[in-house]
Amino acid sequence: MVKKIVPTTLKQGDVEVAQAEAPHLERVNWRSDPGLRKLYFYAFIICIASATTGYDGSMLNNLRILNTWTSYFGDPKGSELGLLTALYSIGSIASLPVTPFIADHFGRKSAIAIGCLIMIVGAAVQAAAKNVDMFMAGRFFMGFGNSLAQLSSPLLLTELCHPQHRARVTTVYNCLWNVGAIICTWLTFGTKRISSDWSWRIPALTQAFPSVIQLIFIFWIPESPRWLIAKERNEEALNILGKYHANGDINNPTVQFEYTEIKETLRLEFQYQKTSSYLDFFKTRGNRYRLLLLASLGLFSQWSGNGLVSYYATDVYKSIGITDSDTQLGINGGLTILSLIVSVSCALLVDRVGRRPLFITATASMCIIFVLWTICSSQQETKGSVAAGRAVIAFIWLFSVAYALAWSGLLVAYTVEILPFKIRAKGLMVMNFFIQVALTINQYVNPLGFDHLKPNWKFYTIYAVWIFIELLFVCFLYVETKGPTLEEVAKIFDGDDAEVAHVDLDKAAISTSFEKNDVIVEHVEKRL
Repeated sequence: MVKKIVPTTLKQGDVEVAQAEAPHLERVNWRSDPGLRKLYFYAFIICIASATTGYDGSMLNNLRILNTWTSYFGDPKGSELGLLTALYSIGSIASLPVTPFIADHFGRKSAIAIGCLIMIVGAAVQAAAKNVDMFMAGRFFMGFGNSLAQLSSPLLLTELCHPQHRARVTTVYNCLWNVGAIICTWLTFGTKRISSDWSWRIPALTQAFPSVIQLIFIFWIPESPRWLIAKERNEEALNILGKYHANGDINNPTVQFEYTEIKETLRLEFQYQKTSSYLDFFKTRGNRYRLLLLASLGLFSQWSGNGLVSYYATDVYKSIGITDSDTQLGINGGLTILSLIVSVSCALLVDRVGRRPLFITATASMCIIFVLWTICSSQQETKGSVAAGRAVIAFIWLFSVAYALAWSGLLVAYTVEILPFKIRAKGLMVMNFFIQVALTINQYVNPLGFDHLKPNWKFYTIYAVWIFIELLFVCFLYVETKGPTLEEVAKIFDGDDAEVAHVDLDKAAISTSFEKNDVIVEHVEKRL
Protein backbone atom coordinates (compact mmCIF):
# COMPACT_ATOMS: atom_id res chain seq x y z
CA MET A 1 0.00 0.00 0.00
CA VAL A 2 1.34 3.41 -0.95
CA LYS A 3 0.01 6.74 0.16
CA LYS A 4 1.31 10.20 -0.51
CA ILE A 5 2.24 12.02 2.59
CA VAL A 6 1.87 15.87 1.81
CA PRO A 7 2.41 21.53 5.08
CA THR A 8 4.95 23.50 4.69
CA THR A 9 6.35 24.08 8.12
CA LEU A 10 9.45 22.60 9.68
CA LYS A 11 8.66 21.94 13.31
CA GLN A 12 9.62 19.63 16.16
CA GLY A 13 6.47 17.60 15.56
CA ASP A 14 7.70 16.59 12.11
CA VAL A 15 10.91 15.25 13.65
CA GLU A 16 8.98 13.27 16.26
CA VAL A 17 6.57 11.86 13.67
CA ALA A 18 9.41 10.75 11.40
CA GLN A 19 11.19 9.05 14.29
CA ALA A 20 7.98 7.39 15.52
CA GLU A 21 7.14 6.06 12.05
CA ALA A 22 10.61 4.61 11.45
CA PRO A 23 10.28 0.88 10.66
CA HIS A 24 11.51 -1.73 13.13
CA LEU A 25 13.66 -3.83 10.85
CA GLU A 26 15.31 -7.12 11.78
CA ARG A 27 18.68 -6.56 13.45
CA VAL A 28 21.69 -8.05 11.69
CA ASN A 29 25.30 -8.77 12.62
CA TRP A 30 27.61 -7.89 9.76
CA ARG A 31 30.43 -10.00 11.18
CA SER A 32 28.42 -13.22 10.75
CA ASP A 33 26.85 -12.35 7.39
CA PRO A 34 29.02 -13.05 4.30
CA GLY A 35 27.02 -10.62 2.15
CA LEU A 36 27.45 -7.75 4.60
CA ARG A 37 31.13 -8.54 5.14
CA LYS A 38 31.76 -8.25 1.41
CA LEU A 39 29.64 -5.09 1.23
CA TYR A 40 31.61 -3.35 3.97
CA PHE A 41 34.91 -4.32 2.38
CA TYR A 42 33.67 -2.48 -0.69
CA ALA A 43 32.48 0.34 1.59
CA PHE A 44 36.04 0.73 2.86
CA ILE A 45 37.27 1.04 -0.74
CA ILE A 46 34.65 3.72 -1.38
CA CYS A 47 35.75 5.60 1.75
CA ILE A 48 39.30 5.85 0.41
CA ALA A 49 38.16 8.85 -1.67
CA SER A 50 38.09 10.89 1.52
CA ALA A 51 41.72 9.98 2.24
CA THR A 52 42.77 11.67 -1.01
CA THR A 53 41.34 14.97 0.21
CA GLY A 54 42.98 14.55 3.60
CA TYR A 55 46.30 13.81 1.94
CA ASP A 56 46.10 17.10 0.06
CA GLY A 57 44.96 18.96 3.16
CA SER A 58 48.23 17.97 4.81
CA MET A 59 50.61 17.75 1.84
CA LEU A 60 51.33 21.38 1.00
CA ASN A 61 51.70 22.29 4.65
CA ASN A 62 54.22 19.44 5.08
CA LEU A 63 56.10 20.17 1.84
CA ARG A 64 56.65 23.76 2.95
CA ILE A 65 58.62 22.39 5.90
CA LEU A 66 61.10 20.71 3.51
CA ASN A 67 64.12 22.80 2.53
CA THR A 68 64.35 20.94 -0.80
CA TRP A 69 60.81 22.04 -1.77
CA THR A 70 61.17 25.67 -0.65
CA SER A 71 64.51 26.06 -2.43
CA TYR A 72 63.26 24.39 -5.62
CA PHE A 73 60.16 26.60 -5.90
CA GLY A 74 61.55 29.74 -4.29
CA ASP A 75 59.53 29.47 -1.05
CA PRO A 76 56.22 30.97 -2.30
CA LYS A 77 54.63 33.52 0.04
CA GLY A 78 51.66 35.88 0.17
CA SER A 79 49.39 35.88 -2.86
CA GLU A 80 51.51 33.30 -4.73
CA LEU A 81 51.26 30.87 -1.82
CA GLY A 82 47.54 31.61 -1.57
CA LEU A 83 47.02 30.83 -5.26
CA LEU A 84 49.15 27.68 -5.06
CA THR A 85 47.06 26.42 -2.15
CA ALA A 86 43.72 27.52 -3.62
CA LEU A 87 44.20 25.92 -7.05
CA TYR A 88 43.10 22.54 -5.66
CA SER A 89 39.80 24.13 -4.64
CA ILE A 90 39.55 26.08 -7.89
CA GLY A 91 39.91 22.79 -9.79
CA SER A 92 37.17 21.27 -7.64
CA ILE A 93 34.84 24.19 -8.36
CA ALA A 94 35.54 23.85 -12.10
CA SER A 95 34.29 20.25 -12.15
CA LEU A 96 31.25 20.78 -9.93
CA PRO A 97 28.81 21.64 -12.76
CA VAL A 98 29.46 18.35 -14.61
CA THR A 99 29.75 16.05 -11.59
CA PRO A 100 26.02 15.68 -10.73
CA PHE A 101 25.23 15.17 -14.43
CA ILE A 102 27.71 12.27 -14.69
CA ALA A 103 26.63 10.75 -11.36
CA ASP A 104 22.91 10.94 -12.21
CA HIS A 105 23.09 9.92 -15.88
CA PHE A 106 25.98 7.44 -16.03
CA GLY A 107 26.03 6.14 -12.48
CA ARG A 108 27.91 6.72 -9.24
CA LYS A 109 30.66 4.26 -10.22
CA SER A 110 31.38 5.97 -13.55
CA ALA A 111 31.88 9.34 -11.86
CA ILE A 112 34.27 7.80 -9.31
CA ALA A 113 36.32 6.06 -12.02
CA ILE A 114 36.65 9.23 -14.12
CA GLY A 115 37.65 11.25 -11.06
CA CYS A 116 40.31 8.70 -10.09
CA LEU A 117 41.84 8.75 -13.57
CA ILE A 118 42.09 12.55 -13.55
CA MET A 119 43.66 12.55 -10.07
CA ILE A 120 46.29 10.01 -11.13
CA VAL A 121 47.23 12.34 -13.99
CA GLY A 122 47.29 15.32 -11.60
CA ALA A 123 49.58 13.55 -9.12
CA ALA A 124 51.98 12.62 -11.93
CA VAL A 125 52.09 16.23 -13.17
CA GLN A 126 52.82 17.74 -9.75
CA ALA A 127 55.43 15.08 -8.95
CA ALA A 128 57.21 15.77 -12.26
CA ALA A 129 56.94 19.56 -11.89
CA LYS A 130 59.87 21.58 -13.27
CA ASN A 131 58.55 24.90 -11.96
CA VAL A 132 55.84 26.29 -9.73
CA ASP A 133 53.43 26.74 -12.67
CA MET A 134 53.60 23.03 -13.47
CA PHE A 135 53.06 22.18 -9.80
CA MET A 136 50.02 24.46 -9.83
CA ALA A 137 48.66 22.67 -12.91
CA GLY A 138 48.96 19.34 -11.12
CA ARG A 139 47.05 20.70 -8.14
CA PHE A 140 44.29 21.97 -10.45
CA PHE A 141 43.90 18.50 -12.01
CA MET A 142 43.89 16.91 -8.55
CA GLY A 143 41.07 19.20 -7.47
CA PHE A 144 39.10 18.66 -10.69
CA GLY A 145 39.19 14.88 -10.32
CA ASN A 146 38.60 15.01 -6.59
CA SER A 147 35.17 16.61 -6.96
CA LEU A 148 34.04 13.76 -9.21
CA ALA A 149 35.19 11.06 -6.80
CA GLN A 150 34.48 12.94 -3.56
CA LEU A 151 30.90 13.77 -4.53
CA SER A 152 29.99 10.38 -5.98
CA SER A 153 31.64 8.16 -3.34
CA PRO A 154 29.39 9.17 -0.41
CA LEU A 155 26.34 8.93 -2.68
CA LEU A 156 27.21 5.35 -3.57
CA LEU A 157 28.13 4.56 0.03
CA THR A 158 24.91 5.81 1.62
CA GLU A 159 22.74 4.25 -1.09
CA LEU A 160 24.39 0.83 -0.69
CA CYS A 161 24.55 0.52 3.10
CA HIS A 162 22.17 -1.59 5.16
CA PRO A 163 19.69 0.72 7.01
CA GLN A 164 21.01 -0.45 10.38
CA HIS A 165 24.56 0.65 9.59
CA ARG A 166 24.04 3.56 7.18
CA ALA A 167 24.59 6.43 9.61
CA ARG A 168 27.72 4.99 11.20
CA VAL A 169 29.36 3.98 7.92
CA THR A 170 28.65 7.28 6.15
CA THR A 171 29.89 9.20 9.19
CA VAL A 172 33.13 7.20 9.19
CA TYR A 173 33.56 8.12 5.49
CA ASN A 174 34.75 11.67 6.05
CA CYS A 175 36.76 10.65 9.12
CA LEU A 176 39.16 8.88 6.76
CA TRP A 177 40.29 12.36 5.72
CA ASN A 178 42.66 11.93 8.65
CA VAL A 179 44.06 8.67 7.24
CA GLY A 180 45.27 10.55 4.18
CA ALA A 181 46.71 13.29 6.38
CA ILE A 182 48.49 10.73 8.58
CA ILE A 183 50.06 8.95 5.60
CA CYS A 184 51.22 12.22 4.07
CA THR A 185 52.65 13.63 7.30
CA TRP A 186 54.65 10.57 8.32
CA LEU A 187 55.74 9.87 4.74
CA THR A 188 57.10 13.41 4.54
CA PHE A 189 58.74 12.93 7.94
CA GLY A 190 60.63 10.00 6.38
CA THR A 191 61.45 11.54 2.99
CA LYS A 192 62.83 14.63 4.75
CA ARG A 193 66.00 12.56 5.19
CA ILE A 194 66.43 12.37 1.39
CA SER A 195 68.72 15.17 0.23
CA SER A 196 67.51 15.23 -3.39
CA ASP A 197 64.27 16.54 -4.94
CA TRP A 198 62.72 13.13 -4.37
CA SER A 199 62.14 14.21 -0.77
CA TRP A 200 59.12 16.19 -2.06
CA ARG A 201 58.44 14.35 -5.34
CA ILE A 202 57.66 11.08 -3.53
CA PRO A 203 54.89 12.62 -1.34
CA ALA A 204 53.51 14.48 -4.38
CA LEU A 205 53.35 11.26 -6.43
CA THR A 206 51.95 9.15 -3.58
CA GLN A 207 48.82 11.33 -3.61
CA ALA A 208 47.69 9.13 -6.53
CA PHE A 209 47.80 5.97 -4.39
CA PRO A 210 44.20 6.13 -3.02
CA SER A 211 42.87 6.74 -6.53
CA VAL A 212 44.79 3.75 -7.89
CA ILE A 213 43.23 1.50 -5.22
CA GLN A 214 39.72 2.78 -5.95
CA LEU A 215 40.18 2.39 -9.69
CA ILE A 216 41.30 -1.24 -9.30
CA PHE A 217 38.29 -2.26 -7.20
CA ILE A 218 35.56 -0.04 -8.68
CA PHE A 219 34.61 -2.70 -11.26
CA TRP A 220 33.62 -5.17 -8.52
CA ILE A 221 31.71 -2.70 -6.36
CA PRO A 222 27.93 -2.87 -6.95
CA GLU A 223 26.07 0.13 -8.37
CA SER A 224 23.61 2.08 -6.23
CA PRO A 225 20.23 0.24 -6.05
CA ARG A 226 18.47 3.60 -5.90
CA TRP A 227 20.19 4.76 -9.09
CA LEU A 228 19.32 1.46 -10.80
CA ILE A 229 15.65 1.78 -9.83
CA ALA A 230 15.62 5.38 -11.05
CA LYS A 231 16.86 4.00 -14.40
CA GLU A 232 14.12 1.29 -14.32
CA ARG A 233 16.66 -1.50 -13.80
CA ASN A 234 14.60 -2.87 -10.94
CA GLU A 235 15.66 -6.52 -11.15
CA GLU A 236 19.34 -5.59 -10.82
CA ALA A 237 18.55 -3.38 -7.83
CA LEU A 238 16.56 -6.10 -6.07
CA ASN A 239 19.31 -8.66 -6.63
CA ILE A 240 21.95 -6.28 -5.21
CA LEU A 241 19.84 -5.60 -2.11
CA GLY A 242 19.26 -9.33 -1.63
CA LYS A 243 22.89 -10.30 -2.23
CA TYR A 244 24.45 -7.79 0.15
CA HIS A 245 21.72 -7.10 2.75
CA ALA A 246 20.39 -10.66 3.19
CA ASN A 247 23.15 -12.91 1.85
CA GLY A 248 21.29 -13.58 -1.40
CA ASP A 249 17.71 -13.81 -0.08
CA ILE A 250 15.57 -11.38 -2.11
CA ASN A 251 12.50 -12.43 -0.08
CA ASN A 252 14.02 -11.23 3.18
CA PRO A 253 11.59 -8.79 4.92
CA THR A 254 14.19 -6.02 5.19
CA VAL A 255 15.15 -6.38 1.53
CA GLN A 256 11.51 -6.31 0.48
CA PHE A 257 10.82 -3.25 2.64
CA GLU A 258 13.85 -1.39 1.23
CA TYR A 259 13.05 -2.32 -2.35
CA THR A 260 9.37 -1.36 -2.10
CA GLU A 261 10.02 1.89 -0.24
CA ILE A 262 12.78 2.99 -2.63
CA LYS A 263 10.74 2.11 -5.72
CA GLU A 264 7.53 3.79 -4.58
CA THR A 265 9.28 6.83 -3.13
CA LEU A 266 11.14 7.41 -6.39
CA ARG A 267 7.87 7.00 -8.25
CA LEU A 268 6.33 9.73 -6.10
CA GLU A 269 9.38 11.98 -6.46
CA PHE A 270 9.32 11.75 -10.26
CA GLN A 271 5.53 11.54 -10.67
CA TYR A 272 5.14 15.14 -11.81
CA GLN A 273 8.72 15.90 -12.85
CA LYS A 274 10.94 13.39 -14.66
CA THR A 275 14.18 15.28 -14.03
CA SER A 276 15.52 17.43 -11.22
CA SER A 277 16.78 21.00 -11.40
CA TYR A 278 18.71 23.31 -9.11
CA LEU A 279 15.55 25.43 -9.07
CA ASP A 280 13.96 22.64 -7.00
CA PHE A 281 15.88 23.99 -4.01
CA PHE A 282 13.75 27.15 -4.11
CA LYS A 283 10.33 25.60 -4.82
CA THR A 284 9.33 24.29 -1.38
CA ARG A 285 9.88 25.39 2.18
CA GLY A 286 11.58 22.09 2.98
CA ASN A 287 14.03 22.41 0.10
CA ARG A 288 14.84 26.03 0.98
CA TYR A 289 15.62 24.87 4.51
CA ARG A 290 17.83 22.11 3.10
CA LEU A 291 19.67 24.68 0.96
CA LEU A 292 20.32 26.83 4.03
CA LEU A 293 21.74 23.84 5.90
CA LEU A 294 23.88 22.81 2.91
CA ALA A 295 25.40 26.29 2.67
CA SER A 296 26.10 26.37 6.40
CA LEU A 297 27.67 22.90 6.39
CA GLY A 298 30.02 23.86 3.56
CA LEU A 299 31.02 27.22 5.02
CA PHE A 300 31.22 26.26 8.70
CA SER A 301 33.28 23.14 8.01
CA GLN A 302 36.06 25.31 6.52
CA TRP A 303 35.68 28.68 8.26
CA SER A 304 36.00 27.42 11.83
CA GLY A 305 39.74 27.93 12.11
CA ASN A 306 40.55 24.37 11.06
CA GLY A 307 42.15 25.72 7.88
CA LEU A 308 44.84 27.33 10.04
CA VAL A 309 45.73 23.88 11.38
CA SER A 310 45.45 22.01 8.06
CA TYR A 311 47.08 24.38 5.58
CA TYR A 312 48.95 27.00 7.59
CA ALA A 313 50.09 25.19 10.73
CA THR A 314 53.67 26.06 9.74
CA ASP A 315 52.86 29.76 10.08
CA VAL A 316 51.09 29.17 13.40
CA TYR A 317 54.13 27.30 14.75
CA LYS A 318 56.50 30.02 13.60
CA SER A 319 54.33 32.68 15.23
CA ILE A 320 54.89 31.00 18.62
CA GLY A 321 58.58 30.30 18.06
CA ILE A 322 58.57 26.66 16.88
CA THR A 323 60.85 26.54 13.82
CA ASP A 324 62.44 23.06 13.93
CA SER A 325 61.08 21.03 10.99
CA ASP A 326 61.11 17.68 12.82
CA THR A 327 59.13 19.20 15.68
CA GLN A 328 56.59 20.72 13.27
CA LEU A 329 56.12 17.43 11.39
CA GLY A 330 55.87 15.51 14.66
CA ILE A 331 53.14 17.82 15.94
CA ASN A 332 51.25 17.52 12.64
CA GLY A 333 51.52 13.72 12.71
CA GLY A 334 50.29 13.47 16.28
CA LEU A 335 47.38 15.80 15.54
CA THR A 336 46.11 13.72 12.64
CA ILE A 337 46.30 10.46 14.60
CA LEU A 338 44.39 12.02 17.49
CA SER A 339 41.76 13.46 15.13
CA LEU A 340 41.26 10.06 13.48
CA ILE A 341 40.73 8.29 16.81
CA VAL A 342 38.24 10.90 18.07
CA SER A 343 36.30 11.25 14.81
CA VAL A 344 35.88 7.50 14.24
CA SER A 345 34.87 6.98 17.89
CA CYS A 346 32.16 9.64 17.58
CA ALA A 347 31.06 8.23 14.22
CA LEU A 348 30.35 4.88 15.85
CA LEU A 349 28.21 6.63 18.48
CA VAL A 350 26.17 8.73 16.06
CA ASP A 351 23.05 6.51 16.23
CA ARG A 352 23.18 6.43 20.01
CA VAL A 353 23.93 10.11 20.69
CA GLY A 354 22.34 11.76 17.65
CA ARG A 355 23.57 14.32 15.16
CA ARG A 356 22.40 17.55 16.78
CA PRO A 357 24.05 16.99 20.21
CA LEU A 358 27.36 16.21 18.49
CA PHE A 359 27.19 19.35 16.34
CA ILE A 360 26.37 21.58 19.32
CA THR A 361 29.03 20.04 21.60
CA ALA A 362 31.71 20.27 18.92
CA THR A 363 30.96 23.87 17.91
CA ALA A 364 30.64 25.14 21.50
CA SER A 365 33.94 23.48 22.43
CA MET A 366 35.66 24.95 19.36
CA CYS A 367 34.44 28.43 20.29
CA ILE A 368 35.72 28.25 23.87
CA ILE A 369 39.05 26.71 22.85
CA PHE A 370 39.66 29.26 20.10
CA VAL A 371 39.10 32.14 22.51
CA LEU A 372 41.66 30.64 24.90
CA TRP A 373 44.02 29.96 21.97
CA THR A 374 43.79 33.63 20.97
CA ILE A 375 44.43 34.86 24.52
CA CYS A 376 47.52 32.67 24.94
CA SER A 377 48.82 33.66 21.51
CA SER A 378 48.54 37.34 22.46
CA GLN A 379 50.53 36.70 25.64
CA GLN A 380 53.22 34.80 23.74
CA GLU A 381 53.54 37.42 21.00
CA THR A 382 53.47 40.52 23.22
CA LYS A 383 55.42 39.22 26.24
CA GLY A 384 57.40 36.33 24.76
CA SER A 385 55.90 33.92 27.28
CA VAL A 386 57.20 30.37 26.75
CA ALA A 387 54.36 28.94 28.84
CA ALA A 388 51.79 30.73 26.69
CA GLY A 389 53.43 29.31 23.55
CA ARG A 390 53.15 25.80 24.94
CA ALA A 391 49.54 26.48 25.84
CA VAL A 392 48.84 27.44 22.21
CA ILE A 393 50.10 24.02 21.09
CA ALA A 394 47.84 22.37 23.68
CA PHE A 395 44.84 24.38 22.46
CA ILE A 396 45.59 23.48 18.83
CA TRP A 397 45.37 19.81 19.85
CA LEU A 398 42.19 20.39 21.85
CA PHE A 399 40.68 22.33 18.96
CA SER A 400 41.36 19.40 16.62
CA VAL A 401 39.62 17.07 19.08
CA ALA A 402 36.60 19.39 19.30
CA TYR A 403 36.34 19.68 15.51
CA ALA A 404 36.59 15.90 15.15
CA LEU A 405 33.63 15.35 17.50
CA ALA A 406 31.19 16.20 14.70
CA TRP A 407 32.48 18.16 11.74
CA SER A 408 34.92 15.51 10.50
CA GLY A 409 32.34 12.77 10.10
CA LEU A 410 28.90 14.36 10.01
CA LEU A 411 29.75 16.86 7.27
CA VAL A 412 29.01 14.28 4.55
CA ALA A 413 26.71 11.95 6.50
CA TYR A 414 24.30 14.73 7.54
CA THR A 415 24.29 16.16 4.01
CA VAL A 416 23.26 12.94 2.27
CA GLU A 417 20.68 12.18 4.97
CA ILE A 418 18.72 15.41 4.58
CA LEU A 419 18.44 15.14 0.77
CA PRO A 420 15.83 13.08 -1.15
CA PHE A 421 17.14 11.00 -4.06
CA LYS A 422 15.97 13.39 -6.78
CA ILE A 423 18.22 16.22 -5.57
CA ARG A 424 20.81 14.22 -3.60
CA ALA A 425 23.64 14.48 -6.16
CA LYS A 426 22.90 18.15 -6.82
CA GLY A 427 22.60 18.87 -3.10
CA LEU A 428 25.94 17.26 -2.33
CA MET A 429 27.38 19.35 -5.17
CA VAL A 430 25.91 22.50 -3.61
CA MET A 431 27.47 21.66 -0.24
CA ASN A 432 30.78 20.89 -1.94
CA PHE A 433 30.56 24.17 -3.86
CA PHE A 434 30.34 26.11 -0.60
CA ILE A 435 33.25 24.07 0.78
CA GLN A 436 35.42 24.92 -2.21
CA VAL A 437 34.43 28.60 -2.16
CA ALA A 438 35.23 28.75 1.56
CA LEU A 439 38.52 26.92 1.00
CA THR A 440 39.52 29.17 -1.90
CA ILE A 441 38.88 32.32 0.14
CA ASN A 442 40.53 30.75 3.18
CA GLN A 443 43.62 29.61 1.33
CA TYR A 444 44.11 32.93 -0.39
CA VAL A 445 43.26 35.19 2.56
CA ASN A 446 44.99 33.33 5.42
CA PRO A 447 48.56 34.01 4.17
CA LEU A 448 47.65 37.68 3.78
CA GLY A 449 46.24 37.69 7.30
CA PHE A 450 49.48 36.29 8.72
CA ASP A 451 51.51 38.82 6.73
CA HIS A 452 49.48 41.97 7.41
CA LEU A 453 47.63 41.50 10.72
CA LYS A 454 50.40 41.83 13.27
CA PRO A 455 50.51 40.58 15.95
CA ASN A 456 48.77 37.42 14.69
CA TRP A 457 46.43 37.09 17.66
CA LYS A 458 44.35 39.88 16.10
CA PHE A 459 43.81 37.61 13.10
CA TYR A 460 42.70 34.77 15.39
CA THR A 461 40.12 37.08 17.01
CA ILE A 462 38.16 37.18 13.74
CA TYR A 463 37.81 33.40 13.82
CA ALA A 464 36.76 33.38 17.49
CA VAL A 465 33.87 35.76 16.78
CA TRP A 466 32.82 33.83 13.67
CA ILE A 467 32.73 30.47 15.49
CA PHE A 468 30.36 32.00 18.07
CA ILE A 469 28.03 32.99 15.22
CA GLU A 470 28.25 29.40 13.92
CA LEU A 471 27.27 28.10 17.36
CA LEU A 472 24.10 30.22 17.42
CA PHE A 473 23.16 29.00 13.94
CA VAL A 474 23.69 25.33 14.84
CA CYS A 475 21.73 25.62 18.09
CA PHE A 476 18.68 27.19 16.48
CA LEU A 477 18.55 25.62 13.01
CA TYR A 478 20.16 22.16 12.93
CA VAL A 479 17.57 19.37 13.29
CA GLU A 480 17.91 15.78 14.47
CA THR A 481 17.73 13.04 11.81
CA LYS A 482 18.33 9.99 14.01
CA GLY A 483 15.92 7.10 13.50
CA PRO A 484 14.14 7.28 10.12
CA THR A 485 15.29 5.45 6.99
CA LEU A 486 17.03 7.39 4.22
CA GLU A 487 13.70 7.89 2.43
CA GLU A 488 11.71 8.81 5.55
CA VAL A 489 14.03 11.65 6.63
CA ALA A 490 12.07 13.73 4.09
CA LYS A 491 9.17 13.84 6.57
CA ILE A 492 11.28 15.96 8.93
CA PHE A 493 11.71 18.70 6.32
CA ASP A 494 8.53 18.42 4.27
CA GLY A 495 6.01 17.31 6.88
CA ASP A 496 2.82 16.05 5.26
CA ASP A 497 4.16 17.20 1.87
CA ALA A 498 6.90 14.57 1.96
CA GLU A 499 6.92 12.33 -1.09
CA VAL A 500 7.54 9.16 0.88
CA ALA A 501 5.97 5.76 0.31
CA HIS A 502 4.14 4.23 3.26
CA VAL A 503 5.07 0.56 3.19
CA ASP A 504 3.51 -2.20 5.28
CA LEU A 505 6.54 -4.19 6.43
CA ASP A 506 4.61 -7.47 6.76
CA LYS A 507 3.02 -7.19 3.32
CA ALA A 508 6.30 -6.15 1.73
CA ALA A 509 7.86 -9.33 3.07
CA ILE A 510 5.26 -11.49 1.32
CA SER A 511 5.18 -10.08 -2.18
CA THR A 512 8.06 -9.47 -4.54
CA SER A 513 7.68 -7.68 -7.85
CA PHE A 514 9.86 -5.88 -10.34
CA GLU A 515 9.43 -4.53 -13.82
CA LYS A 516 11.20 -6.31 -16.66
CA ASN A 517 10.71 -5.30 -20.27
CA ASP A 518 7.57 -3.36 -19.29
CA VAL A 519 6.07 -6.51 -17.70
CA ILE A 520 5.53 -6.80 -13.95
CA VAL A 521 7.16 -10.00 -12.71
CA GLU A 522 5.76 -11.06 -9.34
CA HIS A 523 6.71 -13.74 -6.88
CA VAL A 524 4.39 -14.52 -3.96
CA GLU A 525 5.73 -16.42 -0.98
CA LYS A 526 3.27 -18.48 1.04
CA ARG A 527 3.56 -18.28 4.79
CA LEU A 528 2.40 -21.11 7.01
